[in-house]
Amino acid sequence: MARNRIDRRALLRGLAGSTVAVSAASLTGALPAAASAADSNGQLIPRGRMGIQLYSVRDKIAQVGFAAVFEELSRIGYQEVEFAGYTQGAVGAITPAQIRQLLDDNGLKAAGSHRGLNDFRTNLEWELEVAETLGMPTLGTAQAPTGDRTIAGYQAAAAEFNAWGAAAAARGIKLYQHNHTIEFSFAVDRPDVRLYDLFLELTDPRYVYLEMDILWAYGGARKYPGFRPVDYVNAHPERFPLFHVKDGVPLPDPQQGNSYLDVEFGAGVIPFAEFFGELKGRGRFEFLWEQDTAPNAQPNPPGSLGAAERSYQRMVELRGAR
Repeated sequence: MARNRIDRRALLRGLAGSTVAVSAASLTGALPAAASAADSNGQLIPRGRMGIQLYSVRDKIAQVGFAAVFEELSRIGYQEVEFAGYTQGAVGAITPAQIRQLLDDNGLKAAGSHRGLNDFRTNLEWELEVAETLGMPTLGTAQAPTGDRTIAGYQAAAAEFNAWGAAAAARGIKLYQHNHTIEFSFAVDRPDVRLYDLFLELTDPRYVYLEMDILWAYGGARKYPGFRPVDYVNAHPERFPLFHVKDGVPLPDPQQGNSYLDVEFGAGVIPFAEFFGELKGRGRFEFLWEQDTAPNAQPNPPGSLGAAERSYQRMVELRGAR
């Protein structure tokens, strides 16, 4: 077993290239203030609740598989992972039971998984069985509830989510939806109704939960002004089991895309110390780092795993305790 660990790490190093150390203090954005706030406010990110959305390292999973990536994430210090699929590219087929064994071997827990709306429509029971096998307390989607941005469209979508959520709850699993900026826009037939508010109102709090992608929520506030992201969480803390801890810099045109370009944690301008400092009951939430940017576009070696390690260390610094 020890020999296999060494070989996998050597393979990762060979794929990644040399590591470049980046000082948190050398980065622009809100990190210096955030670190100071962490010192005065205590643990802004509680111990045992720091994880990663595996989409951030999808290139490495496709190249070397779950086993090697899980080992490296565990070495970095991550404790939880959120899945973005259950395949590992050219490495070969793997079963949910085998993935669960790899999680256990590396001291990792499955926080959740992003699946498609059609996966729930056509194969809900299988999705729930996989979630149970992997030990997930939550299961969700990164898709908007519907592409139909009318009141009727959201009513129909809420009915679907309520049914899926009830089936998930029967197995002790929380079903969640992850936002981009578009969910904070307004109904096309009722420009006074924000779609995010409508989804919260129409879905049953016993069955439907939300994962706030913090960056895209700030993007929504920039693109469709009139709210503060943290206020949603504090108004409904029991409905937000997960965060995507994603940093970013504003795009020149606020109406472009998600209004921000995502970057490594600490290299952007999102006021995480302020956001986390205002949360009521921080122990309720899971804090999952994510960077959507294509791994081969991440400028500093060793690519996506290097970004994962640097971002983890900056999250630790923000937390206020190593």
